[in-house]
Amino acid sequence: MIGILLITHGTFGESLIQNVCHVLNKRPPLIAQLGVSAQDDPLDILPMAKRLLEEVDGGEGVLVLTDILGATPANLALKLLVPGKIEGVAGVSLPMLLRALTYRKNGLETLVKKAVSGGHDGVINMQRH
Repeated sequence: MIGILLITHGTFGESLIQNVCHVLNKRPPLIAQLGVSAQDDPLDILPMAKRLLEEVDGGEGVLVLTDILGATPANLALKLLVPGKIEGVAGVSLPMLLRALTYRKNGLETLVKKAVSGGHDGVINMQRH
């Protein structure tokens, strides 16, 4: 099973995990989060990110999900990526995370595609009829 590590601003990652637990009625295995605050020095929290990465790596790779490309959490995530072993996707949302959890036994390449499509497909212009 592919591990999932969320690296986000503040408590956003933990909130996503709590909502996933609510939807699934359980906490999925091999998932962790690292919240980055404005006071954090990225070089100081990089070792913690690496430890969390090791904790969620069950041997089949890890998907790192982050919120905003170009921001500190994403820049930290970029330092962890190893093509084919540790992949990353920015723009994490609840639909993206749920899709990722659903497909994480299908290989890392497939998981990345499904996570991106989950985020994309989760954005819908709702209309009242």
